[in-house]
Amino acid sequence: MASIIIWHNPKCGTSRTALALLHEAGHSVSVIEYLKTPPDAATLAQVAAAVGGAQALLRRNGTSADERGLPLADDATILAAMLADPILINRPVVIGPGGTVLARPADRALEAA
Repeated sequence: MASIIIWHNPKCGTSRTALALLHEAGHSVSVIEYLKTPPDAATLAQVAAAVGGAQALLRRNGTSADERGLPLADDATILAAMLADPILINRPVVIGPGGTVLARPADRALEAA
């Protein structure tokens, strides 16, 4: 089976569930704890485009996104904010041979496999 990458936050229940689903399905998974090892600008832009744009990738719950006006901002502003503060990146993101998905709900992770 092809390798799959997951942008993972071990404190997130959805992220833990997505990772478990991938393992249970027998997939080889490379785990990137994106808060410790954030993506570079090019990778973040590619992933945002693949999931429907920066707005789709923006995490609002538990972040300062709303206070910062990010839900009304353009993609460049949102991506710059995500690069500066990776907690603004929604998770889990799963990248695999089937595509790139924001795995919310967690079972969407299998779509990337």
